[in-house]
Amino acid sequence: MHSIKLPDPYLDWARSQGVPIVEDFGIDIRKVPVKHWDRYGMNGAFCHLKGRDDYISIFAFELPPGGKSAPLQHICEEVIYVISGHGSTTVELEDGRKHNFEWGPKSLFSIPLNARHQYFNGSGREPARFASVNNMVFTMGRFRDENLIFNCPVNFPERVGSANYFAGEGEFISISPGRHQWETNFVPDLSGFELRQWSKRGAGGSNLRFMLTENTIGAHSSEMPVGTYKKGHRHFDGVCVFAVTGKGYSLLWREENEDFTRVDWEHGCVYCPPDSMFHQHFNVADHPSRYLALQIGTVRYPLLKMKREIWDVGVDKDVKQGGAQVEYEDQDMRVHDLWLKEIAKNGVESRMGQFIDESKFVGKA
Repeated sequence: MHSIKLPDPYLDWARSQGVPIVEDFGIDIRKVPVKHWDRYGMNGAFCHLKGRDDYISIFAFELPPGGKSAPLQHICEEVIYVISGHGSTTVELEDGRKHNFEWGPKSLFSIPLNARHQYFNGSGREPARFASVNNMVFTMGRFRDENLIFNCPVNFPERVGSANYFAGEGEFISISPGRHQWETNFVPDLSGFELRQWSKRGAGGSNLRFMLTENTIGAHSSEMPVGTYKKGHRHFDGVCVFAVTGKGYSLLWREENEDFTRVDWEHGCVYCPPDSMFHQHFNVADHPSRYLALQIGTVRYPLLKMKREIWDVGVDKDVKQGGAQVEYEDQDMRVHDLWLKEIAKNGVESRMGQFIDESKFVGKA
């Protein structure tokens, strides 16, 4: 019996672009090899994470000193996270109005759907590198027409939002811990943005969700205080996790497998936990560690049935109660033992004593 090779419009398109395609469990965007990408008018590469899904894809872009991209517009949603360098973006709306904003390392923004825009490197000496998290893999698979995606004449004015959203202003929408949102188009510096307490996720951590240009691509940022780590949890694949501040590592494991997979991270690194694989984030720095997670589906627009069900159950519900979170008292003892050894290397003292009985670990660090 002969196997049938099914077409993959997205991969076929990616291979036709003439730029590198990097695939790994975790990827350091700072080190990805890039090449001139004619379609975008700047250097770029595809970054295919092992845990990616059928909705979210990642591109790495680099603008040389003093460089600029081609004028762009496309009907795939896109969220930009800046890794290094400084620059600006001009967005031109259908009525002729233009918005220009300047960005730098750790800026987060989104271009309204199909709005004409262009990127500029503001430095004559340093390149600017940023990650594009987009739904091109889904869009290309759905329409299979590059011309339609990049030359669609339809405007989406409802995606633009308020004019001050391009200036880094926005609106706080209070819902509940873990669901609070900040609605905007542009966050100038994600590393210093005020997050909100989310105690159920563990150890004094904080979190905030971002509603960017009415996207169905969801974004949230979480932070772990010094000397702490988060509770283990699992979810569907396709959640792309970027390190923003600090440094640390994440452990990943299958319920039926006792072995851990470890991913070390710092700013510039991104990884994507595979489907339903438990994972847990650990801060080993002497200052708070923060990360950014991007995925399909938002609190406002879940898009998928499975996403709606996640919000109905609650992402911080104990696995023993039908949720997806492992409470501290139920975690493998090796987890805390390893972390104590890791923070000792950096001269950091544990602050987990108020959340976990550390007496059994004394002297093992």
